[in-house]
Amino acid sequence: MSYLTSTVPEATNLASLILRIAIGLCFIVHGMGKLGIVGPGNLTGFTDWLSSLGVPSPRIAARLAMLSEILGGCLLVLGLFHRPACVILILTMLVAITIGHKGGGYLLTNTPPGNEYALNLSIVLFTLMLLGPGKWSIDAIWF
Repeated sequence: MSYLTSTVPEATNLASLILRIAIGLCFIVHGMGKLGIVGPGNLTGFTDWLSSLGVPSPRIAARLAMLSEILGGCLLVLGLFHRPACVILILTMLVAITIGHKGGGYLLTNTPPGNEYALNLSIVLFTLMLLGPGKWSIDAIWF
């Protein structure tokens, strides 16, 4: 019955790998959406939306968000600079929570949309940061 309560290092490494790839790809797709590569959005629309929210320097903010999502997502997938990538993406999500989803409550289906998605991504990223990149990562090979 110890399999119900014990921690298995190989399972922890596999869990980190699966989470890194899934969440990393999620961020890459969202960043590409801001570029207009996937989905209906584009950087101009995202910039305009940030401007409507009163974000200072919305062109720079839009590009920083897009860059952090694409670069951070790629770093997560590779397991390269894993913890710094998690921190950057957590900060990006905290901005989304406090500015992009302000006043929406928790549920994403609220009007305006709530912070459910960004908050849960932040929690997953924090957990990944605590877990580390695992042995199947570039960090483990290089460092």
